[in-house]
Amino acid sequence: MEKARPLWANPLQFVFACISYAVGLGNVWRFPYLCQMYGGGSFLVPYIIMLIVEGMPLLYLELAVGQRMRQGSIGAWRTISPYLSGVGVASVVVSFFLSMYYNVINAWAFWYLFHSFQDPLPWSVCPLNGNHTGYDEECEKASSTQYFWYRKTLNISPSLQENGGVQWEPALCLLLAWLVVYLCILRGTESTGKMEQLANPKAWINAATQIFFSLGLGFGSLIAFASYNEPSSNCQKHAIIVSLINSFTSIFASIVTFSIYGFKATFNYENCLKKVSLLLTNTFDLEDGFLTASNLEQVKGYLASAYPSKYSEVFPHIKNCSLESELDTAVQGTGLAFIVYTEAIKNMEVSQLWSVLYFFMLLMLGIGSMLGNTAAILTPLTDSKIISSHLPKEAISGLVCLVNCAIGMVFTMEAGNYWFDIFNDYAATLSLLLIVLVETIAVCYVYGLRRFESDLKAMTGRAVSWYWKVMWAGVSPLLIVSLFVFYLSDYILTGTLKYQAWDASQGQLVTKDYPAYALAVIGLLVASSTMCIPLVALGTFVLHHLKRGDVASVA
Repeated sequence: MEKARPLWANPLQFVFACISYAVGLGNVWRFPYLCQMYGGGSFLVPYIIMLIVEGMPLLYLELAVGQRMRQGSIGAWRTISPYLSGVGVASVVVSFFLSMYYNVINAWAFWYLFHSFQDPLPWSVCPLNGNHTGYDEECEKASSTQYFWYRKTLNISPSLQENGGVQWEPALCLLLAWLVVYLCILRGTESTGKMEQLANPKAWINAATQIFFSLGLGFGSLIAFASYNEPSSNCQKHAIIVSLINSFTSIFASIVTFSIYGFKATFNYENCLKKVSLLLTNTFDLEDGFLTASNLEQVKGYLASAYPSKYSEVFPHIKNCSLESELDTAVQGTGLAFIVYTEAIKNMEVSQLWSVLYFFMLLMLGIGSMLGNTAAILTPLTDSKIISSHLPKEAISGLVCLVNCAIGMVFTMEAGNYWFDIFNDYAATLSLLLIVLVETIAVCYVYGLRRFESDLKAMTGRAVSWYWKVMWAGVSPLLIVSLFVFYLSDYILTGTLKYQAWDASQGQLVTKDYPAYALAVIGLLVASSTMCIPLVALGTFVLHHLKRGDVASVA
């Protein structure tokens, strides 16, 4: 007798699980960056439009497919058509790639959390050099927060070619991160809980991309979650709720981020003014307190004309203090999470408390997303009668976590951060766009939109409105094709792909070309998931014709 499928205890539990998965680190470190790059509040116009025409319809589609088919991604698309099994396989492959590197962020968050209980915070001051005669040279050229990130946390190598060894502290934190994820999995389903920029096409492209990836479309996680729903659940309402909460969180995170940007920029600007004023006061024997922010530029001009030789000696040490340039500095990703935020935190009152709260928040966001990623892998595996008949769910979950953790050790090496960037930039982008495009076409034109509409009405007792049908059948697929063409052409026009490497002698990032083997890995990452769709379809076609041939020969 077939085992009954587990169900969520109530619809609220399912919604919270979807929110926990969708609201992730991208809301904190990607959306604020895009707002700053594309006109601040005006970026909300393309963002909200893309939410309406792309985000909500595609989220509803995936939830409806999972709820209707009541299987993980592979089984759901195989039910629609045997030739579409590769869509589910591609989703699992992409989710596997994501799980390999994403949990490293949680490991770094654990590392910073543990160090947050020190007084003073270890990234607030530069360490002394070997002779104890001054501060470390690399730290002085960079900053204390950059030094702690690149040297103490990553111990980063000068280039991708110099892999170095595994760093045992991040490796232990990665083991802890995977242990936490595994323990959460064991508890089961019930516990997973400026306006001119509008004319810039890149603002619209990035708004669409942010909506697409923030909701986690194409990974199979949403299909997996929805497969544990009661068939009569109102997945339309759930899709709208999750989409709106996800977007509200992004906007709220931007408000907080811009507050931190402002605090950091003001602090750095005032600190710069103090250093320049002190240097000029000591060099030219000026009266203490004479130099202010309002007269600094005027006095500098006077000193340069009155004492040209003396001024030229100190000129290389005079920094150009500008509040506007500080505010215009746009950072995203790990640079925002582990450098910019920590630089602001170290200057706050009771900095240890804010640091603990901040990194605990990062962990909650990261682990919530990880549970969704692993669900996308585990649900198709546990749905498979061949695998589940030989191994219990606990063993399957343990093996998946163990394999991911073992491969993830690559990201704890000295060159691990460079490999992290490769996976983060190339493992999912084109693959997910292709997966969701095929999903939409499959539902509307293979399974049939009218048939799918009648299924939803039979399940939920509610008719599907014209808005959802228009988006699924026309607008969303055309938008995905546009995004796919944009990214493909962007990769081609970029030429030789480059990466940012840390130069310890300069205390800053420098641009370098990827070596040939790294380009091969990038190509393999993109191809290994996207090729699943045509290869599985071809394999199914061949097997089907072979079986027909065998039947004909027997007859």
